[in-house]
Amino acid sequence: MIYNLETAKITARYLLQIKAIKINPAKPFTWVSGWKSPIYCDNRKTLSYPAIRTYLRQEFVKCISDELTTPEVIAGVATGGIPHGVLVAHDLGLPFIYVRTEAKGHGLNNKIEGEVEKGKNVIIIEDLISTGKSSYNVVEAVLNAGCKVVGMIAIFSYGFDIAHNKFKDIKCPLYTLSDYNTVIDVAVENGLIPDEYLNTLKEWRKTPDTWGQ
Repeated sequence: MIYNLETAKITARYLLQIKAIKINPAKPFTWVSGWKSPIYCDNRKTLSYPAIRTYLRQEFVKCISDELTTPEVIAGVATGGIPHGVLVAHDLGLPFIYVRTEAKGHGLNNKIEGEVEKGKNVIIIEDLISTGKSSYNVVEAVLNAGCKVVGMIAIFSYGFDIAHNKFKDIKCPLYTLSDYNTVIDVAVENGLIPDEYLNTLKEWRKTPDTWGQ
């Protein structure tokens, strides 16, 4: 769920402003999963804008304070969640680790980099939630390390039921600073997408796995 409606709108405006989110149904994007999509999100762009980067950090910290159990460790999801996670950990004066969605396949085959003791309360910072598969794998890795995941916060989510259900099954609170519906609403309000795109964007959201095939 979104942390706060006003935060969601401001975050959406920022992401659209710097073109971290691109909307182009006429030329769909192809995800790693093979899904075709009329929208693409690249939150790494936020790192190049100090004011936006600062705003996101502050909202992550507020969400932690307002909604989640006090963490003892901040974890970032490799790779997009690492820089934002570092900023949050620094702000809170907490240890930081980062977690790969899969073991690196050489050396020590670590999924978790950094030091974390068993039994610690961990909050995970992610940049993007799509199907939730990779984020779910990160939660499992932290749990398997003997820690408790008290929540995950992401910058943006597409709001798919499949992701929501994964986190519900493992009883992990999931918050996002903005989401798909808010971005579309803000884009329409600001005249950033033509009216004829709306039906396409709504249809894609219903069946993203088969859309465009």
